[in-house]
Amino acid sequence: MLGMSGGIDSTVSAMLLLEQGYEVVGVTFRTFDSIKESCLAKEKGCCSIESIMEAKHNAEKMGFEHHIVDFRDTFKRCVIQNFIDEYMSGRTPNPCVLCNSHIKWGELMRVADEYGCDYIATGHYAQIREQDGHVFLASAVDTKKDQTYFLWMLTEEQLRRTIFPLGGLTKDEVREIARKHGYEKLAEKRESQEICFVTDNDYRAFLRANVPDYKERVRAGEYIDAEGHVLGKHEGFVNYTIGQRKGLGIALGHPAYVTHIDAEKNQVTLGSNDDLYATELRFKPSVLRNYVITESRLTAKVRYRSASVEVTQIKTLPEGEGLDGICTLYFASPVWGITPGQSVVIYQNDLVVGGGIIL
Repeated sequence: MLGMSGGIDSTVSAMLLLEQGYEVVGVTFRTFDSIKESCLAKEKGCCSIESIMEAKHNAEKMGFEHHIVDFRDTFKRCVIQNFIDEYMSGRTPNPCVLCNSHIKWGELMRVADEYGCDYIATGHYAQIREQDGHVFLASAVDTKKDQTYFLWMLTEEQLRRTIFPLGGLTKDEVREIARKHGYEKLAEKRESQEICFVTDNDYRAFLRANVPDYKERVRAGEYIDAEGHVLGKHEGFVNYTIGQRKGLGIALGHPAYVTHIDAEKNQVTLGSNDDLYATELRFKPSVLRNYVITESRLTAKVRYRSASVEVTQIKTLPEGEGLDGICTLYFASPVWGITPGQSVVIYQNDLVVGGGIIL
């Protein structure tokens, strides 16, 4: 079963799977529908009805069956609600991680079983590797497109039934395959890096429209410095993210960055760029291959576009005081912009051996 968005990656994945002799069943899922012109113009695969029909057309053109399944209720409950809850708690969520785990693998695996499919495949840039009897997520050949940061939550059981046809290819090679098969327009189609259900990439407007008591919960508060001195007024803590510099609406005579957000006190701490560097973080691990992480050098990344940094130690905190299962991760050198709610993904060479949500 191949998850199809109507875009180039899943379409080329279908071509490759067919060439390799697989029997392919295409599926496109509805997660969040927005038919505003701004959404359709950007051809965002998760919300555009046009993209859904394009996926169906491509499947028919290549000669295999295609189904449209409705995951909107599950998506709203698992992904959108988490997105809202995290922002309203002063954290910055990563909805793609939950979507991959709960929707693209959780729900899609169930549908694959219904249609008698042995494997599921997607157009993600990642690889799967077996080592010492275990199956690991591994980085893609194209390091610029590698998407393991968003896939770390997949279980070993899910990985055993997964195929990533594009993992060994570069994006340029994928575009060339599309051209050779007559999909010139698709090869030139630009990609969106935005969150599929947040139109115009404005998460603040999304929260205002989807949190019933938004006006009561989001109100003006205090900017403070690291010592607690009041610097001025802000427009409500949800309007800010760690590392933000622009749009603060305050002049201090020097560059100011958001370094901490306290939702309970409705306070936003401002500091310098240097204040955003740290050498440790706490996280709640969802995946941690203990039989691997003691064996060799580890690295970790805290943002999709950031570089991996060497890890010196991962320490489980003592039980009790609400800290059960929480770990502290120590970096060999300072890391910029560690953000609660985002993911920390742990690598051993190119294998993903752990991951969790930053606390």
